[in-house]
Amino acid sequence: MFQFLQVFTLVLVASTLSFSLAHVGEWPGKLRLNRDDYFTTQTIYYPGFTIGGISEPVAILFLTALVVSTRWESPAFGWLLAALASMIVMHLVFWLVTQPVNKIWLRDQELAEAGTAFFNQKKKPDPAKSADWTKLRDRWEYSHAARALFALLGLIFLGIAITSQSA
Repeated sequence: MFQFLQVFTLVLVASTLSFSLAHVGEWPGKLRLNRDDYFTTQTIYYPGFTIGGISEPVAILFLTALVVSTRWESPAFGWLLAALASMIVMHLVFWLVTQPVNKIWLRDQELAEAGTAFFNQKKKPDPAKSADWTKLRDRWEYSHAARALFALLGLIFLGIAITSQSA
């Protein structure tokens, strides 16, 4: 059962990496877009990426379960803590940096009830129209690069933890 927990957690962490890495891979091409095309492109992400984003809190829960079920003397314990910390920081970057920009991008979009609740849409003045939209774009794009880095670290640390227990 413990091996299943390890492998399933590894899959969850890899899933979180895949979503953030997808954004990083698109970044160079999206930098060539003008304002209107960029905003149009942003709206394609939210249905699938919102569903895929559930892997982040679930990965954190499963990493917590691994930490709790691993003896602190084990060589894996510190690596598991590092993986958990990386995933928590990744998730914090979303809420503190990415999500505020998401709310701006989705201000005028019609979303399903769950999406409206998640993105807390309220009609406000559109900061994207009065502000330099490239600053918002850069904040969003850089936040995903940071998230990909933390997810990658989490995956590496988790991999080291798992292999250190089987050595």
